[in-house]
Amino acid sequence: MDMPAPTLVAAQRLWVERLVLTNFRNYASTTLLFSAAPVVLVGHNGAGKTNLMEAVSLLSAGQGLRRAAYPELARLGGDGGWSVAATMHTSAGALNIGTGVLAAPGQSARTGRIVRIDGETQGGSGILAELVEMVWLTPAMDGLFTGPASERRRFLDRLILCFDPGYRTRLGHFERATQSRNRLLADGVTDRVRFEGFERVMVETGVAIAAARLEAVGQLSGTIAIRQARIPDSPFPWATLAIEGTLETDLAGRAAVDVEERYARDLAASRERDRAAGRTLAGPHRSDLVVGHGPKGMPSRLCSTGEQKALLVGLVLAHAELAGRRGHGIAPILLLDEIAAHLDPTRRAALYDEILRLGVQAWMTGTDLAPFAELAGHAQVFRVDEGRLERLD
Repeated sequence: MDMPAPTLVAAQRLWVERLVLTNFRNYASTTLLFSAAPVVLVGHNGAGKTNLMEAVSLLSAGQGLRRAAYPELARLGGDGGWSVAATMHTSAGALNIGTGVLAAPGQSARTGRIVRIDGETQGGSGILAELVEMVWLTPAMDGLFTGPASERRRFLDRLILCFDPGYRTRLGHFERATQSRNRLLADGVTDRVRFEGFERVMVETGVAIAAARLEAVGQLSGTIAIRQARIPDSPFPWATLAIEGTLETDLAGRAAVDVEERYARDLAASRERDRAAGRTLAGPHRSDLVVGHGPKGMPSRLCSTGEQKALLVGLVLAHAELAGRRGHGIAPILLLDEIAAHLDPTRRAALYDEILRLGVQAWMTGTDLAPFAELAGHAQVFRVDEGRLERLD
């Protein structure tokens, strides 16, 4: 395989230079140094490869790639606390980022996690969305196209965060307002005034969320078209994308202010219907990302498992390319868990070509070193064994 020269120099990359884990999963105390090149982690199942990748994912906003409860991340036999610290190169320069929970012996860990940047404690992990962009693929996501719509919304929302850090805040405001409205419904409240305050927040944030999703799908579709023209025979088939949702449909033909007014009327008129249903039935929390296999003209849910995996990888690569263009040439870190095991040799080679062309620090795991042989000389390789790492390259 002819490896292309990276399009981004190290200084323009988002990458982890130093990683320190303390009492995290099966890591008692580990310090690792990296270059900006891709990272390959090999080892048997249960050795700690995904744990290490999960630690990296917690250097971004949100709950990490497993969405695990924070107390579950503490090492068995530890004091209940854990920490992940890193020196990271970002668009704001090199930063020391740390996160974790504290616990004294015999006490349970805090439910939230502490985030510090250059020693300064932050108000939460949301600040990381402005500094650190990550996208991941895990084996649990293999059913993305056949599973519930909520998983596809979460996937799209994660992509949007990479170029709209404030998006997570709007999502949070909408979710809390919706939960509050649902509680009023469950409690039998009929006072119009009490509903209107929460519904006003839902309208303002809900329409903004729908608009952001529409924009993201449009821009991602544009990037997919560019990639299709550049690599017409790519083993990662081009995807068709659309958003199915009432607000998104309305925004396609109406001004945002008109959509807000209509949504407000719908919420007011549907209180008794929603009370009977036990939840709010209208809003961006009900929308769905519809993905199709472009070359076959087939819904992704009807494709084979291999075709779905190739579509998913193609979507992530298109997003990394889009984020790089929007982020002044800085593409997100890619976390690709057990990626080599699910791709044939042709697709593996194409994936490695793309990673090096994009110039991203991609983290990849596998049980065997052989599938990564084509990355020799282009990646830093570690063998993981029960929370210990040995560098092989």
